[in-house]
Amino acid sequence: MPTLFRFVAFVAILGGLVFGGMIALVTFVQPVPREMVEIVPPAKLQPR
Repeated sequence: MPTLFRFVAFVAILGGLVFGGMIALVTFVQPVPREMVEIVPPAKLQPR
């Protein structure tokens, strides 16, 4: 039983770190909007 408790505690701590990292990314990183252009070949526009 102690090893199971240690494993569950390890998984909980690891999950908390991942969740904390995601919250930090959402809070501190601001995306920079930019224009996106993609060229479509004319062959893709023709019906089959």
